[in-house]
Amino acid sequence: MCGTLRLSDAGREVVLNGWVSKKRNLGGLIFCDLRDRSGIAQIVFSDQVPEEIFEAADSLKSEYVIGVRGTVVERESKNRDLDTGDIEVAVSEFKIYSTADTPPIYVRDDDNVDENLRLKYRYLDLRKPKMQRNLRVRHQVAICARNFFDREGFIEVETPSLIKPTPEGARDYLIPSRVNPGHFYALPQSPQMFKQILMAAGVDRYYQIARCYRDEDLRADRQPEFTQIDMEMSFVEPDDIMELHERFLKELFHDVLGVELTIPFPRLPYDEAMSRYGSDKPDTRFGFELKDLSDLMDGCGFRVFAGALENGGIVSAINITGGAEHFSRKEIDKLQEAVKSYGAKGLPWMKVTADGVTSPIAKFFDEDQLAAILGRMEASDGDLLLFSADRRKVVYDTLGFLRREIAGRLGMLDDSDFRFLWVTDFPLFEYNEEDGRYYAMHHPFTHPADDDVDSILSDPGSARAKAYDIVLNGVEVGGGSIRIHERDLQKKMFEALGLSQEEADEKFGFLLEAFRYGAPPHGGMAYGLDRLVMLMLGESSIREVIAFPKNQNAQCLMSEAPGEISEEQLKELSIRVTAEQE
Repeated sequence: MCGTLRLSDAGREVVLNGWVSKKRNLGGLIFCDLRDRSGIAQIVFSDQVPEEIFEAADSLKSEYVIGVRGTVVERESKNRDLDTGDIEVAVSEFKIYSTADTPPIYVRDDDNVDENLRLKYRYLDLRKPKMQRNLRVRHQVAICARNFFDREGFIEVETPSLIKPTPEGARDYLIPSRVNPGHFYALPQSPQMFKQILMAAGVDRYYQIARCYRDEDLRADRQPEFTQIDMEMSFVEPDDIMELHERFLKELFHDVLGVELTIPFPRLPYDEAMSRYGSDKPDTRFGFELKDLSDLMDGCGFRVFAGALENGGIVSAINITGGAEHFSRKEIDKLQEAVKSYGAKGLPWMKVTADGVTSPIAKFFDEDQLAAILGRMEASDGDLLLFSADRRKVVYDTLGFLRREIAGRLGMLDDSDFRFLWVTDFPLFEYNEEDGRYYAMHHPFTHPADDDVDSILSDPGSARAKAYDIVLNGVEVGGGSIRIHERDLQKKMFEALGLSQEEADEKFGFLLEAFRYGAPPHGGMAYGLDRLVMLMLGESSIREVIAFPKNQNAQCLMSEAPGEISEEQLKELSIRVTAEQE
């Protein structure tokens, strides 16, 4: 392989195959950089070789695919930027396997080309050293997972890709059945029910690197098809699962990145994560924690704060330590515009200076109130305080966004600083004000906390779940729960979610039927493999770690999927398309 040659190989005859990265003709010598997935080696054609070889070498262009035979020699002018920079290969024979047109994009990491072009010519994009590295690391993560779970006694079992449509939180991708006209399969959003069936089947410990599909709006860390490292185990409690996965992640980061993680990871109850960080996936690489100031606002003259409290809301703030000099009034106004999308009606602020507090709202507070606010916020000269007053969700969303946005602007997000933590004690349900009903926060198979089993019908808003998420640098990379294994409790859960007995039997009957014949207590979790690899490599989008991703419109620009199908095919499937073509 091109990238494996070293000075110790001098004198060896070798055969190399790859792509021409670039060529330089210096008259009596022609130099080429030859690239394969392992790296680059410089090859040199001398005018001492047969004339036909030298002339053919002069015809080489970028991305020609060639093979050469030659001798490894020490370079006179060494290249310290290359692993192979101490040597070159003096060519004695070579062959052109295929020629290449001028590529529409450069095959180099710093091309700065539009992403749509990269996706259209993905086969060229994947030749880049960075993309080759990303594919290799993804492979190593998968191998490490398989080796770890195999040693821990897990069995890899493939679950179906054509399943019955069931609601799991996102839209299903549906597939018509030709042999059962009018009936549809769905692509699985996760293997959830099948892995629970495997526990009822006595498998005891299951894992799978599973393909999953969700028809939802896309963003940087979402794709319509994605991969999970999925697992389930019987006779466990949350501590057992979290301890197992801490060991897995420690081994994974050591073996793949050479990074030593310290375990056990911190654990943070959901309510504390929200009140301190404004997020159930907090980034703990920096401070700027939320502080509740509601109790200090009695009698304050600022109507925005007083009104929020009167309506059952809260007043909270974050302290951007040393931030006063970094954010002008104009920049704060831009932040105010940004938080409107989270429901915030404004962004009150204070700058702390040696002469006191500078702020358009300072006049609404007396000296004692200002002193109490600064004390609670641990504010010093040069700090910037940003406030939010509204319903709890709006305040958390607003300040949670601001703390991470500002940390990014201040260069405080170190991609090589891996901060894991567990978020635990999630609510079992979340209330949707538009629908006027409760939904499962994770999924309808999540076991309630032992103390809350009796309240899921009488007081669903207070019920907690035996659920846990693993968070890395502000991104949820995995999550799971102890599952309901009792048939009666599962029926009660469906009732709490507003599903009738008939609906529950229609959608989940086969799972309820399995529970009739003895199911063990069980639980598990799943990682988003794409997200995990993205964070390990410091990438900003999972498209960078997927070989052939879709764009924001769920299209593959290279293969032009999705595509239209013929009337004949539609007829075979008993389908008629009624949507108007744009």
